[in-house]
Amino acid sequence: MIINRANLNTLFVAFSALYAQGLGQAESQYGRIATTVPSSTKTNEYGWLGKIPSMREWIGDRVVHGLENHGYSIKNKPFELTVGVDRDDIDDDNLGIYSPMMINLGEAVAAQPDELVFSLLKNGISTACYDGQYFFDTDHPVLDDSGNPTTQSNVDSGGSGPYWYLLSTKRFLKPLIFQDRKKPNFVAKVSETDDNVFDRREYVYGVDARRNVGFGFWQMAYASNQALTEENLQAAYNAFTSRKGDHGRPLGLKPDLLVTVPNQKFAAAKILTAAQIAGTDNVMKGLVDHMDSAWLL
Repeated sequence: MIINRANLNTLFVAFSALYAQGLGQAESQYGRIATTVPSSTKTNEYGWLGKIPSMREWIGDRVVHGLENHGYSIKNKPFELTVGVDRDDIDDDNLGIYSPMMINLGEAVAAQPDELVFSLLKNGISTACYDGQYFFDTDHPVLDDSGNPTTQSNVDSGGSGPYWYLLSTKRFLKPLIFQDRKKPNFVAKVSETDDNVFDRREYVYGVDARRNVGFGFWQMAYASNQALTEENLQAAYNAFTSRKGDHGRPLGLKPDLLVTVPNQKFAAAKILTAAQIAGTDNVMKGLVDHMDSAWLL
């Protein structure tokens, strides 16, 4: 191939198409458990986290639910993925070897939200959320019926197996937040005067984006590393649904999704889809949906 501006533009279009093909091949799961929040600044503040308001009888003045003083924010991070194409390969029309690379580039970019979201879920046992406690913790601060400080738990870490998670995902704000500042942008450095071309005879193609992830309401999630059995799942479900907010107010939250690592897939299917367990009707059948994710490994 003669290396000139027109041919380089044609090559960019071809590589862009291969990249777009890769974007469509990666199966996405993160949207079920994370709310995508558009961002237009370096950092987004989530001071309103900590309040799940409900209607009240109007007696006296209105009660204004303003921003809580939690100071929880999510700072966008820059990400990139770059590949190089040898000038000699363009010169010799030896470009077929780069097709899988460009497709793979698209697959990696499409998979990144899942990687970020499920990694954060996995690290919820050791990463703080808006109230300063770990997202999955035994002592989240709340107020009891009399307005006195007390604590609540959303984790059972008494086992030794991999963690599995019960999540409430039907409301607008899901348990996790995917903050999107700048969507992935496919670009190239192919000018003869670019250092990569002039010094190394290498044409560079890459993608950059700005984004990050964070936690929503801990009340909408529960984690356990007990064995995934009917009894333990039932105990987690009961703990989840019996949780109350400040002043003993019922939250009305129900889990609708069980998230596990892939090797718990069949144990989850047995509990949630079998008509009977040990010869008796399975009361857990269809209780929640199930999702297994390799990003939890």
